[in-house]
Amino acid sequence: MEKRTINKQWYQRMDYWLLAILLLALFLNAWGIWDAGNANAYYTAAVKSMTESWKAFWYASLDPASFITVDKPPVALWFMALSAKIFGLHGWSVVLPSVLFGVANSYLMYVLLRKEFGLWAGRLAAFFMTITPIAVADNRTNNMDTTLIFFLLLAIYFLQKGAEKKLIRYVILSFALVCVAYNVKMLQAFMILPAMLVYYFIAVKLPWKKLLTGFVASLAIGGLVTFSYTAIVDATPASSRPYIGSTQDNSLLDLAFGYNGSERLLGQTTGTGGAFPGMSGSSSNKTNATTGATSKTANGGPNGASGNAPTGNAPTGNAASNGSMPAKPSGTTGNPPSGNTSNGQMQGGTPKAGGQMGAGGAGGAFNIGTAGPLRIFESALGTMASWLLPTAIIGLFVGFFASRRRKQKWYVFNEKQQETILWAGWLIPVAGFFSIAGFFHPYYLIMLAPAIAALAAIGLVEAIKKVHVSDTKYNWAHYSLAVMILSTVALQAYYAWSYYPVAVVMIGLVAIGAAGWWFIPKGDIRYKAGLTVVVLSLLTGWWALTPTLAHESAQIPTVGPSLLTSQQANTDISGSTNQKVLDYVEKNQGSATYLFATTDASTAAPYIISSGKSVMALGGFNGTDPSITLAQFKTLVKEGKIKYFYSGSKGMGGNSENSTGATGEIESIVKWIEANAKKVTSVSTDSTETSSQTTTGASSKSASGFGGGMGATSSGTLYDLTTISNF
Repeated sequence: MEKRTINKQWYQRMDYWLLAILLLALFLNAWGIWDAGNANAYYTAAVKSMTESWKAFWYASLDPASFITVDKPPVALWFMALSAKIFGLHGWSVVLPSVLFGVANSYLMYVLLRKEFGLWAGRLAAFFMTITPIAVADNRTNNMDTTLIFFLLLAIYFLQKGAEKKLIRYVILSFALVCVAYNVKMLQAFMILPAMLVYYFIAVKLPWKKLLTGFVASLAIGGLVTFSYTAIVDATPASSRPYIGSTQDNSLLDLAFGYNGSERLLGQTTGTGGAFPGMSGSSSNKTNATTGATSKTANGGPNGASGNAPTGNAPTGNAASNGSMPAKPSGTTGNPPSGNTSNGQMQGGTPKAGGQMGAGGAGGAFNIGTAGPLRIFESALGTMASWLLPTAIIGLFVGFFASRRRKQKWYVFNEKQQETILWAGWLIPVAGFFSIAGFFHPYYLIMLAPAIAALAAIGLVEAIKKVHVSDTKYNWAHYSLAVMILSTVALQAYYAWSYYPVAVVMIGLVAIGAAGWWFIPKGDIRYKAGLTVVVLSLLTGWWALTPTLAHESAQIPTVGPSLLTSQQANTDISGSTNQKVLDYVEKNQGSATYLFATTDASTAAPYIISSGKSVMALGGFNGTDPSITLAQFKTLVKEGKIKYFYSGSKGMGGNSENSTGATGEIESIVKWIEANAKKVTSVSTDSTETSSQTTTGASSKSASGFGGGMGATSSGTLYDLTTISNF
């Protein structure tokens, strides 16, 4: 009897609105991940290696022999490796941690908003987080962003708990979690530190001495958590660990403050070139960067992202239909490896307005619009996360002033104001960074999603409460709600017009009606609030649904209706390989450490995934890391540790005079091989021959994307290094 009573109480306590939101999040994140292919093959190869070797697990090595690491710390990859170890290496198993973290992020938004602003604020924040398009797209990949957001939201939870309980230990734990997030994606995690510090000093009600002690302790322990892994790795002799990928000096500290730090703001200055040329601070929206660079008019549509990928033959793989990365080198030329799409141009849907892709989804991997205060409103980035940004901006002011008391001193903040300041402190620096930064991918805008969701929920709930208790016919809350609706739907119409002009007009008319309804005294406020939420959510919800319907799990996540016109994903985890080459090198590897060497991770990754054996990616991610000298490479060849070198059809191919993709030493190695090694003509080919396991005819979601094979060449030249006598 007692058990039945307990069950009934639990049953009654359940928040069914929250349950519905979390089920929606699970559906959006998980549906179709069985078609994930290789997802981000660069990281999937690392996960495969991490399940084969504890050394690779510790360092996040690309290959089981731990020649070179990937370009991020290992924390997020540890979760993926654990999943792969439990379920086996599949596309869905490496994506699964992101799926679950994505659902957890929605739940954390609910928890973080519920206490001060009520159940409906928590529900709306969770719902808005769930239907943020780029959050859905990110949650369906094995990139690190969803994991990063999880640790940051968890840090905010313990910071709030520290303020509530007046206990410094929770604050210390909060800052430690941010530093764990640093070991997910490095300096990107620190973007919310200013907000946390401000909140700490205004919300934690302790004597100043204790506050300062807690502050120092938090920074000290946070610093220890942040740099302990970095210090251990950098203190390890270079001969005893892998080369740190995407660096020029083999240092994890340089990776943090260079490639994953200052270069993100100022533009890429190291490791540029190759078929993935990087991004200088001034190159972010130039027509010479991509043939289909952003059009100011998009042929009648909004100022949006072009649907065209960078020129050059595109690689095969399961990738985004309109957000795919320029291919990375399989040799030393500036051309991408293999693939037969038409000059790198995207295939997919065309906006109603015709011409370019408009706002249906971001264009290339680096199509980030024009730097300036309005950049995050432009369709190149806005379609990722900015659908509710006007509501969030107005919500910031509503949340701050709605609860302010008349005689309250300007420097004293009540609990609701403190929470609003916290979320504003997240939004403003992050939005500012993306407004001026020179080197990032559009999907990084998931960093804006929690703050936009929180402030939009705060603004709507607080304004509706003021309307509900108002003694006057109209007050500022009525006008705030109307402006929220009209400004937000206007921005959404700007994004969607080139695809759905009729639907946009209809939603616009409903929005006008919803805004006007707030000025009519009659009518149940619950229906008014419900219509407001629906009209704000229709278009962003549809954009969020597109990656799910398209079974999208791309290396460069993107969103938009153009995904729905693309071919279905390649479900093969092995990606695109030349089966003849793979069979030959496996048969003849003997005691060699590596199956073969190649210039870059793009070529190496699918072979690592398929075989579980080591492939040496000389230049790392982009083919430009100075990881090894010619003399060192010759020694490895002499010792029989490397017997073969493989280049894609657009790799060396006798075209070394255009080899701008490799660094000096890597290019020297390639030229030495070309001049001295014999080709294995029985397996070398200029035609595309995919692995026999690869689904027939299943190209990528985009002709130019990476998601399923990361651009692995299925044609190219194999060189037998054992035939070299000139050392």
